[in-house]
Amino acid sequence: MDIIVCIKQIFDLGQIMVDTATKHPITEGVARKISDFDKNALEEALRIKEKHGGTVLALIGGAKEAAKEALSMGADEAVIYSADSDSLGTATILAEIIHKIKYDLILCGEASIDEFSFQIGPRLAETLGIPVLTYVREMELKDNEVVVERNLENRYEVAKARLPALVTVAKEINEPRIPTLLQILDASKKTITEVSPAKPAAGVETLSILAIEMKRKEVILKDTENLARVIISEKS
Repeated sequence: MDIIVCIKQIFDLGQIMVDTATKHPITEGVARKISDFDKNALEEALRIKEKHGGTVLALIGGAKEAAKEALSMGADEAVIYSADSDSLGTATILAEIIHKIKYDLILCGEASIDEFSFQIGPRLAETLGIPVLTYVREMELKDNEVVVERNLENRYEVAKARLPALVTVAKEINEPRIPTLLQILDASKKTITEVSPAKPAAGVETLSILAIEMKRKEVILKDTENLARVIISEKS
């Protein structure tokens, strides 16, 4: 079972501050990490490998520190590419790389926690011409098929697809492992390849990112009765 996991490296959103004058986020000096859902996808790939054998390749939009983290968790090798594109452009870049790789299954997080577009997985599957199963909370491989349980918010749905296929996973599917010191040291012996595919024209261009302006009303409440009146007036 040869598995590709698509991973995006993002800024640690918990560390980002906002410039009060310009409303622009301050990213200088902010640490970067693997997007949370993508780490769940990697963990699921590693569990499948442990059960069925095979290989796990981490395909990473980001830098070497993300590759080293993926390798220390258990990925067999990593390929790094530039992630500076919109969802259509990123899916096109991924497809170009994946066309040259042998695989049975592709795993993605259902979304990246910085953009939440939910588009990369479906766009990539469409470009590759393979079936896609999204919002997966449980999955199992049997008889050359992937059988999943999907979380559709108001209900769960069981679905299946023939391999090769692409699956996007929800955070509830597992708890990602923490690498041991020995695994971190062993990661340095694994292969990291950097590729530079041509960047396609963006379908959507981000002009700016601004924080929402928030103003305090600075209301002084003297007692609970006063508080109740304010709450009622806000609701009406």
